[in-house]
Amino acid sequence: MHAIRSYRSCLLLAALVAGCATPPAPSPSPVPAEVAVPASGLEYVPVVRYGRYTLVELTPTADQQDLLLQVVDVSIPSTLHASVGDALRHVLQRSGYQLCSRGDTDALGSLPLPAAHYHLGPLQLREALLTLAGPARTLHVDHSTRRICFSQPHATPAESATASADSAPLQSSAGELQP
Repeated sequence: MHAIRSYRSCLLLAALVAGCATPPAPSPSPVPAEVAVPASGLEYVPVVRYGRYTLVELTPTADQQDLLLQVVDVSIPSTLHASVGDALRHVLQRSGYQLCSRGDTDALGSLPLPAAHYHLGPLQLREALLTLAGPARTLHVDHSTRRICFSQPHATPAESATASADSAPLQSSAGELQP
């Protein structure tokens, strides 16, 4: 019994000695009194405090400045036998843009909506429009009137004649004016 107490005492003493034998903390290196910050990196951004730990910048977000960057999540009711035009109008409903009525856009609108397009999103508005139109069409945006149009780069002569009837200039998604 005495040997067990003696053994426990030795273990306790060894643990205490090992715990006290920690090396001293390294001395702190000198910190410069002034940190140089480039003047060009400073920019004033107004903020407002919401709650205890939340600061909100008072600047518009990217999708508020460029409306085609806003995120949409669209579900067309499956009981509705929708066309591509119906889906395009549904996507644009609260976006601030309208679908124009040109030959290529009207021809696109009469196509049946594929089953894969009955639910789209979450996607950016530009990507949702391009998905609905398909790879054969080019997106054109007139930001001044907020109109969305589509054209076919390799249109047949009949489609070209219908498209030339409406000759209002439109700005393409790349930014150049289109006839």
